[in-house]
Amino acid sequence: MEKKITVLRGDGIGPEIVEQAIVALDKISSKYGHTFKYTEVDMGGCSIDKFGVPITDDGLEKCKASDSVLLGAVGGPKWDNVDPLIRPEKALLKVRSELGLFANLRPTKLFSQLADSSPLKQSIVGNGIDLMIVRELTGGIYFGKRRTDTVNGEKTATDEMTYSEHEIERIGRVAFESAMKRNKRLASVDKANVLDSSRLWRATMHRLSAEYPEVEFSDILVDNTAMQLIKNPCQFDVIVTENMFGDILSDEASMLTGSIGMMPSASLSETTLGMYEPIHGSAPDIAGMDIANPLGTILSAAMMLRYSFDMAKEADDIESAVNKALDDGYRTGDIMQENCKKVGCREMGKIISSYIGR
Repeated sequence: MEKKITVLRGDGIGPEIVEQAIVALDKISSKYGHTFKYTEVDMGGCSIDKFGVPITDDGLEKCKASDSVLLGAVGGPKWDNVDPLIRPEKALLKVRSELGLFANLRPTKLFSQLADSSPLKQSIVGNGIDLMIVRELTGGIYFGKRRTDTVNGEKTATDEMTYSEHEIERIGRVAFESAMKRNKRLASVDKANVLDSSRLWRATMHRLSAEYPEVEFSDILVDNTAMQLIKNPCQFDVIVTENMFGDILSDEASMLTGSIGMMPSASLSETTLGMYEPIHGSAPDIAGMDIANPLGTILSAAMMLRYSFDMAKEADDIESAVNKALDDGYRTGDIMQENCKKVGCREMGKIISSYIGR
């Protein structure tokens, strides 16, 4: 099978972690007889430096023409003072919008080998954390109207959060279908006691829940969700929420695993086209030092195989290789534990690749 992958290495540690994901994909290609064709596109600060924009129109078209997109990370202090209209993060919003990537899947899994790395007590972690956050990605306050005015001699800023029924229903179906494939429990997060948009969200989710009687459905306010993720994360299976709440909660959830470097994500459209990336940032302070954790990016590549290419066995192979590497005590610095073997970014990539080949 031949698939076209657009590669957005990005900034900071992006190039080095993406390289290790490609090493894993190449091993899958060799083992299963697939062909992955890579097209490189600059995105983020590196694109600003070269072209004056965070992603060019040509680069965006190459993303659209691919079967999937693999992203490292973008941004960094170097570009903090550029025109807000061309900040590196603007490219992310543009790609999500132009490719119709409305659904962000962020699994939060505490690997048993890393249980001691979680900041939570073992009595809370129990037998492990395994939940999925489904975040709406192309609506809400990040895409709403915004303006800065002068009122009574002082500046005021306004950001609008708008949702329509079809946007809520679309992400809701993704969440319910995800719950059906897991443990059939779904918590819908909102702020319906305050926000009109959340009241519409809640009403739409309740209507959808009637179509999925097998799913145990519940509503939970966003502030309570933030507390419950710390108090009792094992109660959750699938969580669905709007864009900004999802951004905050998924970052909170990621730290339950001990390192944000372990966390993959998938951004999906209504077709098989998706974008896959680790949820951490570009970490420019450690760029080029060969100490970054590539596992979040490698696991993102596994999600690409599973969700965009329908290669479940191949995805399982990568995930099993990560588990095997952890079982054998290999650790990058961010997840280093006593009596384990510390390795760098490239070495971890080689180890995962060798286990895939077995």
